[in-house]
Amino acid sequence: MANSEMSETSLQSCLKELVDPVFQKPLSTSGFLKGATVGETGEVSIQIELPVPSYPLQSELSELIENAVRTQFPDCEDLKIEYSINIKGKNSGGRLGLKVKNVIAVGAGKGGVGKSTVAASLAFALKEFGARVGLVDADVYGPSIPHLVGTSEKPVAQEFQGKDGQTLTRIVPVEADGLKVMSMAFFVEPEQAVIWRGPMLHKAISQFLQDTEWGELDYLVIDMPPGTGDVSLTLSQLLDMAGAVVVCSPQQVALLDAVKAVQMFRQVKIPVLGIVENMSGEVFGRGGAQAKGEELQIPFLGEIPMNAEIREKSDVGNISQLVTEDCESQAHLLKVAENTAIEIARTLIENPTRPPLEIL
Repeated sequence: MANSEMSETSLQSCLKELVDPVFQKPLSTSGFLKGATVGETGEVSIQIELPVPSYPLQSELSELIENAVRTQFPDCEDLKIEYSINIKGKNSGGRLGLKVKNVIAVGAGKGGVGKSTVAASLAFALKEFGARVGLVDADVYGPSIPHLVGTSEKPVAQEFQGKDGQTLTRIVPVEADGLKVMSMAFFVEPEQAVIWRGPMLHKAISQFLQDTEWGELDYLVIDMPPGTGDVSLTLSQLLDMAGAVVVCSPQQVALLDAVKAVQMFRQVKIPVLGIVENMSGEVFGRGGAQAKGEELQIPFLGEIPMNAEIREKSDVGNISQLVTEDCESQAHLLKVAENTAIEIARTLIENPTRPPLEIL
């Protein structure tokens, strides 16, 4: 029999200051607590809405809630906690009319650190968690995403009905294992070099975003060119970016360039979500990126050990299998994606934003 003093008001009061173990925010502040009801026979139902597709400490949160309720109301016998997911977003594409909650840039201070591999695996991992995801290959000088995801299809133009009744011609992205993909490699011959100046880059990136029929997405991952070039400035002008992921290998020479990448994103006002250490192990060492992240005061999103499995899957265009199949790299890649989504949600919980005005 439930405590006679239990009511929905007292139940919500009992829970609202409870601090969740991931974001370290009271449920009232984070907005997780969506409902707490008491039935006619004393049964208690609590609704929790999570802002990320993968919440790593759900069992711990359930235990905290259960302990709080049973401590406050010792006679409560029937307690049910229901979880739902509503991925938080900055409405990153709002200014361009895109229905994209979060645009994530994946960058690196130098080439050769596995940035494209991390970008592709991040996109597939977020999709594996149940999110709606797209992937843009903005590395126009060395577009490798189509090879990594195993597609040789070409995007097609299709007519769509606009809001005002006019017919619009838009590009339909290629789908690879359920992931929507756009790349410069779809528009040039494999051996052709792309020799462009900044304005042409700006136009191409704008078309990849504004003239492509992405539909509704939770995350759009953009594989950036290496270094500190024009593309990051273009993205900062076009979009309200959710943030950037900086990829680095552990050795010191790579860390020097990673610092430049972090400073570049900061300079163009793109939040740095964190740093990923790729290819960690005996060859390049381990822990350098984590230490550099602490020094720069940015989160460490995880390490991806060097192993032949990643190279083999990437070479044959089966990179999606790294997150969908039970393999050595799976847990590491999923953890990087989980942490990236958490850092995006953390910034939104701590600094709620208004929807941006749309460019007409």
